[in-house]
Amino acid sequence: MKVGLDVIEIRRVSGALERYSAFRERCFTEAERAYCDSRPNPAQHYAARFAGKEAVGKALGFGVARAFAWKDVEIAGRPKPDVYLSGRVAHWARGVGAGPIDLSMTHSKDIAAAVCVVADGH
Repeated sequence: MKVGLDVIEIRRVSGALERYSAFRERCFTEAERAYCDSRPNPAQHYAARFAGKEAVGKALGFGVARAFAWKDVEIAGRPKPDVYLSGRVAHWARGVGAGPIDLSMTHSKDIAAAVCVVADGH
């Protein structure tokens, strides 16, 4: 079993959303964008998903940010999110023998956090 954790300040994500027009498209799938943009405070939900992607990458031992593979990890559903892997991250997960992925995300007014547990698939 492997664990990944990430915490991010929501204002950092809010700033990126405001300053960089490509941030949404580069880091989030169409379904993730539709969900986050439908919420009263989209930045909170983008931040939680951003932390979720980082936590998944850490648990798998794959540098999601380093490899620019943000959209290879899709987080869908609530209140208990599902994680869907594709592309390079899915290939990596198979190679390291990753089993089922469990993800929990949360946010407060200022902070978003996520913890991911990846079971051994062997």
